[in-house]
Amino acid sequence: MDKFEFLKEERHLKDTIDIINEETIKYIEKRKDVSEQILDSRKKFIEEYEDDEDRVIEYFDHERYIVEELYRTIDKRLLELVKLKEAPYFGKIGFIEDGILEEIYIGRYGLNQDHSFEPVIVDWRAPVASLFYKGMLGKTSYNTPLGEVDVEIASRRQLIIKKSKLEGYFDSDLNIQDEILQLVLSSKSGEKLKDIVTTIQKEQDEIIRADRNKVVVVNGVAGSGKTTIALHRVAYLLYNFRKQLENKVLILGPNDIFMDYISEVLPNLGERAVSNETFSSYAYKEIGLNELIKSQTLYLEEVINGNEELIKEVKYKSSEEFIDQLDKKVKDIENNYFKIRSVTFMKEEIVSEEEIKELFNKYYEYMPIFKRSQKIKRVLISKIKDRRDEEVRKINLRAKEEREKLTEEELRIQENNIEYRRRLAIRDIISEVMKSKDEISSWIENESVVDIYKDFMKVNELSYLDLAGILYLMIKLEGKKSSTEIKHIVIDEAQDFNMLQFIVLKEFTGCRSYTIVGDANQRLIRAEEVPAMLRLNELFDDLYQLFELNKSYRSTYQIMEYANKFLDENSVVPFVRKGEFDVLETSVPKDDKEDLIEVLLNLLQDYEEEEYENVAIITKDKNDLEIIAPELKKHTNIIAFKNEDIIYKGGKVIIPSYFAKGLEFDAAIIVNFDKDTDNLIKYIMATRALHRLSVINII
Repeated sequence: MDKFEFLKEERHLKDTIDIINEETIKYIEKRKDVSEQILDSRKKFIEEYEDDEDRVIEYFDHERYIVEELYRTIDKRLLELVKLKEAPYFGKIGFIEDGILEEIYIGRYGLNQDHSFEPVIVDWRAPVASLFYKGMLGKTSYNTPLGEVDVEIASRRQLIIKKSKLEGYFDSDLNIQDEILQLVLSSKSGEKLKDIVTTIQKEQDEIIRADRNKVVVVNGVAGSGKTTIALHRVAYLLYNFRKQLENKVLILGPNDIFMDYISEVLPNLGERAVSNETFSSYAYKEIGLNELIKSQTLYLEEVINGNEELIKEVKYKSSEEFIDQLDKKVKDIENNYFKIRSVTFMKEEIVSEEEIKELFNKYYEYMPIFKRSQKIKRVLISKIKDRRDEEVRKINLRAKEEREKLTEEELRIQENNIEYRRRLAIRDIISEVMKSKDEISSWIENESVVDIYKDFMKVNELSYLDLAGILYLMIKLEGKKSSTEIKHIVIDEAQDFNMLQFIVLKEFTGCRSYTIVGDANQRLIRAEEVPAMLRLNELFDDLYQLFELNKSYRSTYQIMEYANKFLDENSVVPFVRKGEFDVLETSVPKDDKEDLIEVLLNLLQDYEEEEYENVAIITKDKNDLEIIAPELKKHTNIIAFKNEDIIYKGGKVIIPSYFAKGLEFDAAIIVNFDKDTDNLIKYIMATRALHRLSVINII
């Protein structure tokens, strides 16, 4: 590094931190002013309405809302400023635009001063910041809301700043040989997934900044950064389209362990207004089920162990044939469900069968059948009420005429009798109304869609596989829509989604903006020859945009070389980082459990001495986990992931392969009890490790 340049960057860093300190003080003062204003208004209100408890309660409900809204922005900004002080920026780009050389510093968050139009720090999500991630010098362009801007990149600098101190910088193109990238890739893992704003690669940045009105599908190999890219894309979209998307983004992941693992990425990027669910939990709540269902975990256990009956069920409920059968059921209900009868009132037909059929098949044909039936029910009841009102008018008129015929003296004597007969007649009319309504309800009401589905599938107990089918019927029969507005959906581990799930999400939410990431190599259940995520052009037409990521940044050369043995030749994954250690393979006799535990403890001790904090022992399934977990717990502090509601807090864990999917660890130990374990399972287990991998084969 040039000494003069280093000193210059140090001076700029100091000036920037001074500005951050000034801004922090300003925001603290703003918060103080808001607090005093709220306290004053509260005091005045309480004094004015101290005797009116309801008004005070109403005031405080409203006041709480104001506090939340006012404080939300201030506190969020203060948190950003605290993080900026630690490392204000990580990049600097020099570019020529309209003949003028400009230099900008790029950080996790943007920073502007009130009196200046020039930003002190540009947020990494801003359009111009994309120049930093181009991976090139020379002529290029960047997109803005007003169109494309042509520029020439003159320089690019990566800066290493830790605890407000400049430790170094590199002038370079951004590529996978970058020293900073290698440094980051060689670092230890954490208990949560980290953001990658300092090392986003060109091909990753293109995905992050892709058109928000597209269905962006990423087919990426293990360790290519799919999940991180998806989350950074959410942060980018919220930054640039906040009004349209805030509180309207839904992230769907494979299980609760995974959702917890990724939970800190968006908050670290300054975004919290996002819903996180699994498809099962989302569908379960929207359907309104109140019964237990068989979980995906149960199916994965059985499928991994070769349960042919369950594999057949998974394949069927993921197939086009299943969708066709559901469509046929909908058609059958539309044509045959309602046994239409005419509507009578006081033994007189007031709406004929033909008229009702015309309502079903002509006037309201555009509506889903059960929504249509409820609409028609309201129409028919309205017809009954019209006749009711007509009869009541007649009764009242007769009573009036009867009174008018009487003298005053006769009226005093007969008034009660006349009123009694009038009320009795009206009561008879009401009775006839109830009778007619009951007659309509006897044929126009429908069963619950859940019961219809159970009867159709001939099952009493539901599983996670049935949720998409039930929602599909609800959409088609009831016109059911999402209870919340959703404008962008992220789907992770999407290779395990079937076409019906994608159809349901599209129709149920009305959403047309997606980020869908997965790896065709990692399908635990090959229900379809080509995963649905790669056939979404059938569903979204021109909105579909596919990206392929073929480089693995997670694991070392040695680990990926080992893992690639389990893939077809056409699927071999390139790697970008040379590690220090080869993959260690060893064998233990099947009946020597003590030897197995000793080998495991020795490996854990070795990893601890190498200062690897997060280490996983990975088994094929929960049954294999149960063989070794109890004994291991006697000798070391280790968490066994038997259920998906366990929260991963780092350290040593023992975990089945399907829960480990999507996670990463400093080091991993594969315990392979079955020599016939599917190659895909072996690939998934091997690619969880960043730096060290050991394999124990039980023979």
